[in-house]
Amino acid sequence: MSQTKDIPVPDIGDFDKVEVIEVLVSPGDTIAPEDSLITLESDKASMEIPSPAGGTVKEVRVQVGDKVAQGDTIVTVETADKGAAASSEAPQEPAPESTAEAATGSDEPAGTSVAGADQPAHRESAGDQQPVQASPAAPSDTDIQCQVLVLGSGPGGYTAAFRAADLGLNVVLVERYDSLGGVCLNVGCIPSKAYLHTAEIITGAERAAEHGVEFGSPTIDTDKLRGFKDGVVDKLTGGLKSMAKQRGVTVVHGDGHFVSPNSVAVESNEATQTVGFERAIIAAGSESAKIPALPWDDERVMTSTGALEVDEIPKRLLVIGGGIIGLEMACVYDALGSKVTVCELADGLMPGTDRDLVKILEKRIKSRYEAIYTQTKVTQADAQKQGIKVRFEGDKAPETDVFDRVLVSVGRAPNGHNIGADAAGVTVDERGFIAVDEFQRTNVGHIHAIGDIVGQPMLAHKATHEGKVAAEVCAGHKSAFDARTIPSVAYTDPEVAWTGLTETEAKERGIAYEKASFPWAASGRALGMGRDDGATKLLYDPETQQVLGAGIVGPHAGDLIAEATLAIEMGADVQDVGLTIHPHPTLSESVAFAAEIAEGTITDLYLPKQRKRSR
Repeated sequence: MSQTKDIPVPDIGDFDKVEVIEVLVSPGDTIAPEDSLITLESDKASMEIPSPAGGTVKEVRVQVGDKVAQGDTIVTVETADKGAAASSEAPQEPAPESTAEAATGSDEPAGTSVAGADQPAHRESAGDQQPVQASPAAPSDTDIQCQVLVLGSGPGGYTAAFRAADLGLNVVLVERYDSLGGVCLNVGCIPSKAYLHTAEIITGAERAAEHGVEFGSPTIDTDKLRGFKDGVVDKLTGGLKSMAKQRGVTVVHGDGHFVSPNSVAVESNEATQTVGFERAIIAAGSESAKIPALPWDDERVMTSTGALEVDEIPKRLLVIGGGIIGLEMACVYDALGSKVTVCELADGLMPGTDRDLVKILEKRIKSRYEAIYTQTKVTQADAQKQGIKVRFEGDKAPETDVFDRVLVSVGRAPNGHNIGADAAGVTVDERGFIAVDEFQRTNVGHIHAIGDIVGQPMLAHKATHEGKVAAEVCAGHKSAFDARTIPSVAYTDPEVAWTGLTETEAKERGIAYEKASFPWAASGRALGMGRDDGATKLLYDPETQQVLGAGIVGPHAGDLIAEATLAIEMGADVQDVGLTIHPHPTLSESVAFAAEIAEGTITDLYLPKQRKRSR
């Protein structure tokens, strides 16, 4: 004989009226003892509530958003008679661990995340957190099974995979390249910085002549230069391979695309494998955008990927696109000996960046490059024996010109339409972006997305933090992406970096601000380097004096901007920055000096109208 039994909320400690954020069963489900019924969340912890008995669920008495306490009924279950129940309590094979149980690695209830124990380094979500949806079990008809699949191994992808593995989850990492690291490590951030370092040495040697030290013209061995770049890439990607192995992350190489909400097919030259997953993290990144009118079948027309091969140094190089990537590669080829022309559609280089920062870079490169055309577009290009003949449309550009090579750097397009997202039910917009919430979840609750594919800014350091959030949410942690600011850097010569509110944005949005700018011509360190053309500025609230934004242009600006980013994250005011003792003589002093200008306490400059403040 069967009997009906109400399953109540057990003793859950010093909690009262805890919110239900997941209901894990439905009427008609067959459950076993210890199967989880619901997930509760307080401001201290989240926990899954298991059933003390097996049977068939007849009625679910709670729903998401309800507040429950000890003794409240969760479900009504139809159980077998006592004899059958007794037999069901005989020793059995243990049930597979749930994703949350595997993540905790402790004696806490599955899904519990105890405050002060192993909390993630991200801000906890607000009280109106959306519930983490239950993830369906991975399908059985697959070649590989895992709890978390990560599609793409760039900085965001490998960070997500490694963090998930560190939290005890079984992880599969899918990567289309032969090496881990994605675009950034293989054909993006890292190789370009290796070349930019070489360019810095070359131009530094040129400047040394002004100080009485001459080295002569450099001799460029492109094979050795490319070998240096490859060595840097191999060392980093090899390190990732080793760390994946140490963490027990299974790596599958090939092009991955969804074939269902819980499986991905990975195609390689050898075979096609199907990977089943409980949760997935999409980290598929982006690709270089192309201009259709160009002869892409000619190797002399390149994206940044081709430009990083440096198989030859063209006498004349056209860079289409005056953004960060285009200007970085222009700096490299200029240093190597190419005559560089830059063509930008907008009315200035690095659109969106404050003009007072860009003009310092622009002043230097105008004296070095063959030409810079703004408000100009390329309307046609033809491959000819003597080079690529380009037709321009712009007031100051010639009608046509011929270049040995053309580098196209007009932005990047997300890969949202290249991964079969529709098969998983994931919504992708017309441009290829995937919308996510603060928990990095897509419209499909058990599928997350991070990095370039979720929108601007398309930056590796943003992706890594998003990757940690996604992994922690998969593991049952209360984690959310809530950065106050994300710094940006152009690794040009000089470097340009900014963080927080920009003047451009403040003016567009009508935000009140004050600015304090320190010229590097007053910096002893900058003068000693022969680089007095830089500047550091801080934007701050006129009433509270809180730091709102910062911009730096000059050598190592990308390193210096971190202090201002921390100040914004910590809610510091300019006095906090100015009162922080900086080492002398350094470029980092320029940040403190800008703060002292804001405070009216600076002694390294004379400002007749400066505001005097008492401390």
